[in-house]
Amino acid sequence: MAHHPDTGAAGANRSRRLYYFNAGFLTQRRLRRILSLAGWDLRIGRPGASDTVAVWGCSPTAHRGEAWAERTGAQLVRIEDAFLRSLRPGRTGEPPLGLVIDRHGVHFDSSHPSDLETLLATHPLDDGALLARARRAMELMVRGHVSKYNATDPRAPLPEPPYVLVIDQTRGDASISHAGASAETFTEMLAAARIEQPGMRVVIKTHPETAAGYRAGHFSADDAGPGVSLLDAAVDPWALMEGAVAVYTVSSGMGFEAILAGHRPRVFGQPWYAGWGLTADENPVPRRAGRTLTRSQLFAAAMLLYPTWYDPHHDTLCGAEQVITTLDARARAYREDLHGHVAAGMRLWKRRPLAAFFGQEKRLLFRSGPAAVAKARATGRSLLVWASQEDTLGDTTGVTVLRVEDGFLRSRGLGAELVPPLSLVTDDLGIYYDPSRESRLERLIAAAVKLPEGARLRAERLVAGLALARLTKYNLGGAAPRLPTGHRILVPGQVEDDASIRLGTRDVATNLALLQAARAANPAAVIVFKPHPDVEAGLRRGAIPRDAALEFADVVADAADPVDLIEGCDEVWTMTSLMGFEALLRGKPVTCLGAPFYAGWGLTRDLGWVPERRQARPDITALAHAVLIDYPRYHDPVTGAPCPPEVVADRLAAGIAAPTGPVHRLLAKLQGLFAGWSRLWRV
Repeated sequence: MAHHPDTGAAGANRSRRLYYFNAGFLTQRRLRRILSLAGWDLRIGRPGASDTVAVWGCSPTAHRGEAWAERTGAQLVRIEDAFLRSLRPGRTGEPPLGLVIDRHGVHFDSSHPSDLETLLATHPLDDGALLARARRAMELMVRGHVSKYNATDPRAPLPEPPYVLVIDQTRGDASISHAGASAETFTEMLAAARIEQPGMRVVIKTHPETAAGYRAGHFSADDAGPGVSLLDAAVDPWALMEGAVAVYTVSSGMGFEAILAGHRPRVFGQPWYAGWGLTADENPVPRRAGRTLTRSQLFAAAMLLYPTWYDPHHDTLCGAEQVITTLDARARAYREDLHGHVAAGMRLWKRRPLAAFFGQEKRLLFRSGPAAVAKARATGRSLLVWASQEDTLGDTTGVTVLRVEDGFLRSRGLGAELVPPLSLVTDDLGIYYDPSRESRLERLIAAAVKLPEGARLRAERLVAGLALARLTKYNLGGAAPRLPTGHRILVPGQVEDDASIRLGTRDVATNLALLQAARAANPAAVIVFKPHPDVEAGLRRGAIPRDAALEFADVVADAADPVDLIEGCDEVWTMTSLMGFEALLRGKPVTCLGAPFYAGWGLTRDLGWVPERRQARPDITALAHAVLIDYPRYHDPVTGAPCPPEVVADRLAAGIAAPTGPVHRLLAKLQGLFAGWSRLWRV
C-alpha cells in the first residue's frame, strides 16, 4: 500500500472533523466516501480551533472555507483530483479514483510550497523498494496507455511524425494563473515552438474538455496555418507523444506524462513537476533550484506518496497500481466498444452477459448470419460472433470480425448450465483453440517474452493468488479423492465434440484414446482419470463407461476437485484441456497429445503436432500474462463495470458470481430474447 499522509484511523480526535462550505462536498458521493475512508468526519457547521476546514483547490467557492479557517483558527486543507482521475473528464459527472489532500497549499499553486513540493524538495526519495515500486507502476501506466482522462478513440487519426507538440489548456483554469502564467503565455509558447524548432510542423493538442464543448481553450482554428495544425480528436496522448520530437506546455498535467514518456518538456509556467531537472523551464521557481530528481523519484512522490487512491471494486483505499489497472480495464472496454458492435451466432441466454461486456458505450445490436454482416458493414461496427458460429456468416469482406469465447477465469459454475461468464475473449485473427491459423493470443504470447518488470510482477502475483485461492476456470469444487501412492499422472477428460478437440487434435482425439496412450507410455504409473464436468453433468459428449476407463486408469475421479487432483498428481497428460494450463501455473509437468494454446512454446512436452510458427520461448510468467491479463476482458458482477482480472479472482475466491439457478436460467433466456429489441426503450 502507498503511504497516505492524510489517512489513518479516525478515532475520536477532533482534528479529524472536516468542515466544508460548498455544495460539492455534500452532493458528490465518491468525494465523501474517499474522505471518510481516509479518516475524515465531514461536518456542516462552525469549526473550532482544533478542527479542519476543507476547500476545493483554489475554486471560486474556496474563499468561504478560507474565511472560516482564518476566523476560527482551524487548519485549512485543499482537496483536488489526483493525477489519474477517471475515464472521462469530471464535468461528465464521472467520479474520481483519487484525491490529493494538501495541508499547506495545492500542487498547482507555485506561490508557496504545497505538500507535494515539500515531498519533492525534502524527502530523501532514496529507498530502493519505493523506487522499484515507482518504476514498476510507471511501466504499468505507460504500457496501459493510462492518462488522467482515458476516453480516447482508437480510430482517431494521429498526425504524421515528426512534429512539435504544443499542449493547450482550458481558459480560466486555476492551474494556469496559480502557475505564474496567463493567456498571453500560450501565445508566447507557440511563438517559441516555431522559433526554436524551425521548419518543424507544430501540432496543438486541444484539452479534452474543450473538444467536448465544456470550456474554451487558448487556441482555435484561427491559430492554424502553414506549419501549424489544431488537433481536437480524442487521440491517445501516449501515441501522440511518441511521434513528437519536442513537447511544449504551460502547466498541463500532460507535461508530467511527457516526462514519463521520455521527453524533456519545454515548460512556460510553474507546474509542480518543473524545476527538478526534468524540464526545460522558461520561468523557473527559484526555491526549487539545487535539487535534481530522476523520473522514478518524481513519480514516487507524485503518485505513490502524495495522493489518496480509491478502489471502486472493493470500496477501499488502495495503491496507485490498483487505480492504474482499473483505468486500464475501463479504458480498454471503452476504446474497443466505442463504435459499437453487431453480434451474431449468440444463443439467447448469452445475449444479456454480452450486452454487459460489450454494450456499455453504445447499443449492442443482435442479428443472425448474413444480416449481421450487412448491418455491420452499413454502420461501420465490428462484428462479434461466437467463434464456433463463424461459418454461418457468409462473406465478411470489409467487416472487422471479432471471434468471441469464454475466458480462462470464467465463473463459479458451468456455461452448459447457463451460468454467465465473468471473462470473455475477442480475437480478430483466429481463436485460441484453433491451431490451424494464428490467433491474437499467439501474438500476445510471443510478445510477452519482453514484458517489463512491472508487468511480470503483476502476472506473478496474479498466478500466486489463483493458486492460493484454488481457482480454476469453473471453480466447481468437489470431493478430495484418496489417491494411491506412486507416480501419479492426471488425465483430464474433455468434451469430445468440443471445437478444441476437432481443431486441435490429430491422432489422439477421444478420451479413451488419451487414456490408452497415457497407460502405454507409463505402464507402472498411477493413472487418475478426471471426467469433464459438462460430461459428468450429462450435458455434453465424451463419457467413457466406468469399466472401460478402469482398464487403463487406476482411479476415475468423479466429481473431484480439479485443484486437489493437480496438486496430488506428479504430472498431467492431456489432449487440449485447460487443466494443462492450470497445471503449468502450479508448476506441474504437462504432456500434450494435441495442440492447445499453451503447447509449442517450450513449456510442455509435445507428442502431437504443434504449429511451427510458435517459435518464441516465454516462461510461465509471460504465458500467464498473455493468457490471463492481455487477452481476456473481465466484468465485475458487483459493480457491473469492466475490471482487471484481479477483481474477478477476488470475486470468485469470495464465492461471488453472476446469479444462477432455474429461475435465473428462464430469465436469462427471456432477457436474451428481448436484448435485441432494447432500442425500443433505450435512447
